[in-house]
Amino acid sequence: MTIGLALGSGAARGWAHIGVISALNDHGIVPDIVCGTSIGALVGASYVSDNLEKLEAWVRSLTKFETAKFFAINMSLNGFVNKERLHYFLKKNVADDASAIEDIVAKKYASVATDLQTGSEIWLMTGSILEAVFASISLPGLFPPVKNDGKWLIDGGLVNPVPVSVCRALGADVVIAVTLNDDIVGKRLQNNLAIETPDADVTGKISGLVTAYPASVFPATGDKEQAPSLFDAIAGSVNIMQDRITRSRMAGDPPDILLSPKLSHIGLLEFYRAGEAITEGKKCVQRMLPEIQHILGMP
Repeated sequence: MTIGLALGSGAARGWAHIGVISALNDHGIVPDIVCGTSIGALVGASYVSDNLEKLEAWVRSLTKFETAKFFAINMSLNGFVNKERLHYFLKKNVADDASAIEDIVAKKYASVATDLQTGSEIWLMTGSILEAVFASISLPGLFPPVKNDGKWLIDGGLVNPVPVSVCRALGADVVIAVTLNDDIVGKRLQNNLAIETPDADVTGKISGLVTAYPASVFPATGDKEQAPSLFDAIAGSVNIMQDRITRSRMAGDPPDILLSPKLSHIGLLEFYRAGEAITEGKKCVQRMLPEIQHILGMP
């Protein structure tokens, strides 16, 4: 029996994938095919490259301050992520620059991205592992698009947030899917400070963008109801979009086993809460273990 693992998108909530994979392996469930979208592509690439323990150790050590250092304004305003710092992180904890997907022997791997010009779904199954990850995680507004084979690619969550179909196309008999967005619509728009930018000039706008990030990632509490910040609006929009697309795609191509960690308390950019996400990933597998073992024909 060929087992496929479809790892869904969900930004910081994606660290739950580490817990899911670890728990499955602990119970002797080892996927033959690993497909991921966005953060799922990143964690999946680390797993098939035998770097998952290293990745887990690093993300568990991540602090609010370290998280903030991954974000910076650039003058082109084409993204907020510090790509140099992110590239260094990926080389250390996911795969090195020379690693290619076709060199992975033990498992099949693919990431999902979106063609910015046509809206087509792109499956990256050959070439550089890191380029496949970069393309899949390029969330509009945070990352600039990535050029690959003559196409400008962006986050695969726009077209296929949980890549069940890719697992099946690669030969999976049974697909275990992990969705990170099952209970998050509308959950992250409470008690965050609004960011006002009264200046109409460019400097004022950039200043507002700079301050919007910490207000969203490090939410403050207060009694006064205020409008959502820039990043809250982006995060809420992404949550709604991916939830609706996931439901639509799974209605037409349901997985054999669906794992839905409860992650609504973790915001889109709260990458420093890895410990909570990983623990919930493990708990989710434990809750579903009898069904998983039954479907896989395990004693």
